[in-house]
Amino acid sequence: MDISTPIVMGILNITPDSFHSGSRIDSDKHLLSQAEKMLADGATILDVGGYSSRPSAADISTEQELKRVIPSIEQLSRTFPGANISIDTFRSTVAEAAMNAGASMINDISGGMLDENMFEVVAKCNAAYILMHMRGTPQSMSKMTDYDNLLIDLTDFFVSQTSKLKTLGVSDIILDPGFGFSKNITQNYEILKYLQYFQQLNLPLLAGLSRKSMIYKSLDILPDQALNGTTVLNTIALMNGAQILRVHDVKEAIEAVKLYKAVYL
Repeated sequence: MDISTPIVMGILNITPDSFHSGSRIDSDKHLLSQAEKMLADGATILDVGGYSSRPSAADISTEQELKRVIPSIEQLSRTFPGANISIDTFRSTVAEAAMNAGASMINDISGGMLDENMFEVVAKCNAAYILMHMRGTPQSMSKMTDYDNLLIDLTDFFVSQTSKLKTLGVSDIILDPGFGFSKNITQNYEILKYLQYFQQLNLPLLAGLSRKSMIYKSLDILPDQALNGTTVLNTIALMNGAQILRVHDVKEAIEAVKLYKAVYL
């Protein structure tokens, strides 16, 4: 996968309770049509998730998560054999099953902190791995926003976790600071402003800003109205070093990348 210039990851939520209602996939037909549109619009990666990680979302069993995502990944692999598919999960059993079903990347919101077997599965499957920073769980993270020094604390976490991965032979690692995960709105904007700080780690950076509360709460609007704000923040993220944009709206993100490249590359 060439990330010498920025690329876009499209979000496919196989969930009934994701915070952006427009992103929820409710049938096989909807899944395939949405994936087809994302790929046609320029997405490099399709990110499939079956566990809603919005603040205070309901916890679901491993079995329920598997039931949601594995048939979807199998369908995507059959229908779009050249597509890069990512599994959005913090559970190693789901990650391994997804890799066997056709995924090639693991997007772990917990950065290996919620499942002690995750890193071993990443190594075993030779998967690319998105290492995101979060404290606690989706149910508790909103109360865990106290940091000694936000940027240094995140960097220390990344250094510790990437060291463990590299010891196991994992080399394809992408860092995600986790906008909205155990950070308040002010902290989210601090991370975005100083995103280049993490370039010292010499690993690709992913920005997941799409329609999040740092946008719609700041503008006093609803998630469904937050596309323009998303494009603004995606552009800032690109200017500050993001190499992957994780989004609900691929076409608009691709346009932001093209215009960014016209100016800077």
